[in-house]
Amino acid sequence: MRSYSPDLTPPWKRSAPVPEVPAEPDLVVEEVSTGFCGAVIRCEAGTVTLEDRFGKHRVFPMEPRGFLLEGRLVTLVRPSSGTPARPTRTASGSVAVPGSRARVARAGRIYVEGRHDAELVEKVWGDDLRIEGVVVEYLEGVDDLPAVVAEFAPAADARLGVLVDHLVPGSKETRIAESVTDPHVLVVGHPYIDVWEAVKPSSLGIPAWPSVPRGQDWKTGVCRALGWPPNTGAAWQHILSRVNSYKDLEPALLGRVEELIDFVTA
Repeated sequence: MRSYSPDLTPPWKRSAPVPEVPAEPDLVVEEVSTGFCGAVIRCEAGTVTLEDRFGKHRVFPMEPRGFLLEGRLVTLVRPSSGTPARPTRTASGSVAVPGSRARVARAGRIYVEGRHDAELVEKVWGDDLRIEGVVVEYLEGVDDLPAVVAEFAPAADARLGVLVDHLVPGSKETRIAESVTDPHVLVVGHPYIDVWEAVKPSSLGIPAWPSVPRGQDWKTGVCRALGWPPNTGAAWQHILSRVNSYKDLEPALLGRVEELIDFVTA
């Protein structure tokens, strides 16, 4: 008598086994049926809660073969107390790569309008930019953008990305940006008068950014309205100190910076 396996499925139709991965906090995965990508923030009662880079939460059942981890199909399981810690995320929400070295700088660059913009981009996206070999430089102002682009001489292997403040219909900044038509240059912007406004008020413990009347220096007016000392440099250092990750920034800025990084590294 021959003994047969109770599984009568032909071998060529059987699904290959996939690894089981503990759903540790900060593990970044993609749910296969929806494509939703986010970091694990909670695991309970057979479900896992993911948070994407814009702060949106979704709950998914931890079904077999239900998630992608770095492009590989996996089954999430409830973590045990003895499970080793998974890699954490960078400030931008990307998976951290421990021990990675900075890549040699690309010919392409990202220009941002102002020192504060550059410092904010560095604090949130610095780890990602070093791995990608992207250098961020700042413009003193957008008025000379066409001349700056001409001097940079962008090419297919030396793309230029530019982040502009207050890029809204009818503004001077929009008119200047539209004058740049080089296919190897991408000019994007956020709607805020200054990059200060791209920091969520809740991260600073204020109800909202104050409205400053036309004709007044915006940063000085903000300090006055909030009762801060009239020192915009010190005010910015206070604001920057309250930014710990992408969660402290508005989506209107997050999306534009990610777009520039993708463009320059394509």
